[in-house]
Amino acid sequence: MVKYAVIKSGGKQYLVKENDEIVIDRLEGKENEKIGIEKLAQFDNEKEDIELGGPILKDKVNATILSQLKGDKIRVAKFKAKVRYRKVRGFRPRLTKIKITKI
Repeated sequence: MVKYAVIKSGGKQYLVKENDEIVIDRLEGKENEKIGIEKLAQFDNEKEDIELGGPILKDKVNATILSQLKGDKIRVAKFKAKVRYRKVRGFRPRLTKIKITKI
């Protein structure tokens, strides 16, 4: 029986199970540091045991930070017709790769 959880990090929600590796918005911490992430819901693959938070559950999902990295560069361009206005900027998000150790 595989347990799944819905976690919340950086204003986004992710569906995870144990030993999953996911890339999320940057979290403070060093590599190999253990962290706890808020859990919104928990269930198994047969959907017999379902726990829903109101809005979060008391216990947390345990995870380990694998690395701090940067995402792909995004090109942001502004343009106004007929006034010779052009502006181009770049943005590179800071991300964290984590591994879910225990739900």
